[in-house]
Amino acid sequence: MAKSPAPDLSLFDLSGRKALVTGASRGLGRALAEGLARAGADVAITARTRPALAETARAVEALGRRAVPVALDVSDRAALEAGLAGAAAALGGLDILVNNAGIEEVRPSLDVDEALWDRILDTNLKGAFFAAQAAARRMRDDGRGGAILNLCSLTSEVGVPTAVPYGSSKSGLLGMTRALAAEWAPLGIRVNAIEPGYFRTAMTDVFYADEDWQAAMLKKIPLARFGRLEDVIGAAIFLVSDASAYVTGVALPVDGGFLASI
Repeated sequence: MAKSPAPDLSLFDLSGRKALVTGASRGLGRALAEGLARAGADVAITARTRPALAETARAVEALGRRAVPVALDVSDRAALEAGLAGAAAALGGLDILVNNAGIEEVRPSLDVDEALWDRILDTNLKGAFFAAQAAARRMRDDGRGGAILNLCSLTSEVGVPTAVPYGSSKSGLLGMTRALAAEWAPLGIRVNAIEPGYFRTAMTDVFYADEDWQAAMLKKIPLARFGRLEDVIGAAIFLVSDASAYVTGVALPVDGGFLASI
């Protein structure tokens, strides 16, 4: 019987790649920026202010990779496009975009006003689209393709009370991922997503303050624990590296089995 080929772990190597991670000052965004750097990529990192990026930049540089901090608001299209262009120029190209920037506010749906709706959708969905568009134009013009990774959510798949604007934005992001994957495949640009489950971050801390909520949620997660920040890194590296060269348009849950069990 012929032996199976040995796995080529170099497919996961991001050495020489140029990446940009939005919303990289803390939480999942910071973990992803550090993970990409650990895999060999130089990383541009964005947040609303440069000082907020100082710790992430130091962590990336401590791994021997270049960090390019960029202050921008992803809901401001002009600032977003200028910031991405400047980051790509500073890095010497752009191979990877991670659309991580996002906001959430828990509010009963009958109390949601237009200002809250616009603030969440403008950041989580509109900002992600125009970041992807600007990145894809650069990748197309450079002629070397690239990979875009969107941070979707369990709310891309299931309804969560009091999180309707957020869930709407993340459901839209899932649809956008699939549509762009189909449209940009001829350009050599792959578009995928990960769907993080229950991770405790500054944005979700309001839920974890309730111990009864924590106990109830843990009963619904087959792996019986909440996500750790490092749990997203392997999935992200797979989806932006050559290891997933024939994968586009997918959304990979990183949720301890939550979606599989409902």
